[in-house]
Amino acid sequence: MILCTDVGNTNIKFALYENDKQLVKLRFSTDDKKTDDELAAELYTIFYLNKIDTKEIEGSIISSVVPGVNEALVKAIKKVTGKDSVLLGPGVKSGLDLRIDNPASLGSDIVAMCVAVKELYSCPAVIIGLGTATTILYMNENQSYCGGAICPGIGISLDALTENGALLPSIDLKPPKKAINTNTEDCIRSGIILGNASMLDGMIDRYNEEAGVNASVVATGGLAPLVVDRCKHDIIINDDLVLEGLRIIFKKNKK
Repeated sequence: MILCTDVGNTNIKFALYENDKQLVKLRFSTDDKKTDDELAAELYTIFYLNKIDTKEIEGSIISSVVPGVNEALVKAIKKVTGKDSVLLGPGVKSGLDLRIDNPASLGSDIVAMCVAVKELYSCPAVIIGLGTATTILYMNENQSYCGGAICPGIGISLDALTENGALLPSIDLKPPKKAINTNTEDCIRSGIILGNASMLDGMIDRYNEEAGVNASVVATGGLAPLVVDRCKHDIIINDDLVLEGLRIIFKKNKK
């Protein structure tokens, strides 16, 4: 079994794979104040409850956008599994051709997403990551990563709106029934959800026009269904895109 770990700003996702099949997926809240002992205890407990024999884990790979978590997490995984972790970054073979100004600055989550799309879908492709930030990436017909755009994520946008608007209430994110609404709560839902869907549609059109292609589109992230279902383009949803990319990269680096 291979342990793949995706450390995001909000959540840490773990997945165990055997023969390319995902056996189990776990999710913790990201907290850079937790010690390696605390993380090890949580991880061990979850494995125990899912009846996972940690002796069968042959390796571990991590993608992290929160550097403050890395040291404790690597130590925790070592304590629970006895295995050292591959930390995705410069020097780790991904097989991805990077056509950007500074390849060393590229986030490991983006590398993993692109590797997964290269392996699992057709290119050219637009890759949308709906997380703390919304990333809109482009891979050309040669499966090279050519850059993209970054904008505030849905959660950040909603928080900024309600925290800085004195008369605007906090709301739960559920889809609005229409674009034009007659109460404040649904107006906010329309702006956040339909507004983001329209932004994605517009950016996909711009990418296709700029590159002269008709790209396939893949989206990932917990909020992807909420927004993507309201887009006009056909968009594939794969919530495990980073984890799948990590699985593929681990195999490329396996000795």
